[in-house]
Amino acid sequence: MEFNNDLGNKAVQDVIATYPGIGAILSRYEIGCVTCKVGICLLKDVVSIHGLSKEDEARIEAEINAYLAKNAA
Repeated sequence: MEFNNDLGNKAVQDVIATYPGIGAILSRYEIGCVTCKVGICLLKDVVSIHGLSKEDEARIEAEINAYLAKNAA
């Protein structure tokens, strides 16, 4: 998975803290990282370890990259 701004290589809780909309995207796909108290998994790993279809993984990647394009700081 390739996320803009190299976010795939950042801890998911750091990503969500900076870009809260990414948490909403993950939640829509039943990825519970928003409520996880550890949050050290890398964003790219979080998406791949949840057993989603390749199509859903591609949708998440596209949605996150579109969100980042709109909300780049």
